[in-house]
Amino acid sequence: MPAIRTEDDNGVRNLIFCRPDEYNTITLELRGQLEAALEAADADPKVKVVLITAEGPAFCAGFGLDWSTAAQAAAESQISGEPGSKRVWDSVADMRMIGRFASTFAKLHSISKPTLAAVQGWCIAGGTDMILNADLIIASESARFGYPPARVWGTPEAPWVWVARLGLERAKRYLFTGDEITAREAAEMGMILECVPDDQLADRAHELAHRMALMPLNQLQMMKLLLNDVARNMYAPEASRTLGTLFDGVARHTQEGLDWVSRAMEVGFREAVRERDDPFGDYGSRKD
Repeated sequence: MPAIRTEDDNGVRNLIFCRPDEYNTITLELRGQLEAALEAADADPKVKVVLITAEGPAFCAGFGLDWSTAAQAAAESQISGEPGSKRVWDSVADMRMIGRFASTFAKLHSISKPTLAAVQGWCIAGGTDMILNADLIIASESARFGYPPARVWGTPEAPWVWVARLGLERAKRYLFTGDEITAREAAEMGMILECVPDDQLADRAHELAHRMALMPLNQLQMMKLLLNDVARNMYAPEASRTLGTLFDGVARHTQEGLDWVSRAMEVGFREAVRERDDPFGDYGSRKD
């Protein structure tokens, strides 16, 4: 089953996340298809703007915890050379693995053409790792952003985007708690470009994408290169991703992180998420 569908319309390449029943969670397949789709759009001279949209009630509910927690549990149980001993965590291999996701998501920022995302519903955890790299984000009033793995079992893979979009103090406020951010709050704080009614999201995103596509391609590319150079000097994206992916692996292998994975294997990842969020009363703890 494809994770991404593509459509072209007058210079706009629309990449559509198309696994609505799975809330467009991040999988190995989505990563590979997104990387290929972004590279293809960048190489196609007919494409001026890349628009990312999603089908269903959620834009992206983060990494698929069903496969990712099971993968870590399986890795932890592998036997090393000594009988009865567990395999020691390989931090370099872990960083290379999660770094592939981070480098794919970073292409939203680094390809030469503008990227615009239209977000509805959940865009949390790994969903923010991905989409906060986009050049512009429009969200509907139903959208919710946040990084709940800040509470246990993760760190942002590119923390620079949080500081660039929110400023240092607000970035700390939301990553020190993992609290969710409504689309209206995100727009007011400058985390996203704007918040629109749910029934206007698609029209507004396509309108802006096509307005940008009226520009000559080389002008768009020069503008993005100039502005990205400012971001490179202010926020050091590459160094931020390196530290973010390293600490993400560390966070998943702290005692608290290992205990959380064990709990997810015992009661299921949905219940483990609910227990994580119960003290805060949000995300997996919410009853609605």
